[in-house]
Amino acid sequence: MSGSDSGRSHVDQLRLALLRLHKALLDDERVSYERVYGRIASNGEFLQLLLGHAWFSWLRPLSQLVVRLDELVEAEGSFDGPEAAIFMASVRTLLTPSEEGTGFDKHYYDALQRGADVVLAHAAVRAMLQQPLSNKKGFK
Repeated sequence: MSGSDSGRSHVDQLRLALLRLHKALLDDERVSYERVYGRIASNGEFLQLLLGHAWFSWLRPLSQLVVRLDELVEAEGSFDGPEAAIFMASVRTLLTPSEEGTGFDKHYYDALQRGADVVLAHAAVRAMLQQPLSNKKGFK
């Protein structure tokens, strides 16, 4: 595998890991929401709730990071250098749970306490974040 292939593979794996984490959080939060408000009737209704209900607003920063990764790759054609380092730091910072937090960090902590799927997805992302970018070449 060439340097550019391994760089692309790393980015693809990171993206997939972030998407799996996002899905695990969505599924977990849906269950919590339904305990309070009752069953969500359809995927369309769920989408509307995701977009507009305050219950799910804490998940938006993670959604935005996934979009940002796609934008970086599309615009730059590579995933290295300062932009990549800033992105990786943003992911690490966001995915730091806190029992005493007040925003994403607290909600994230709570989700990690509730769901094994969330814990596994979190571990996969953290493992990807441990791999140094300095060994990953850009890709075209």
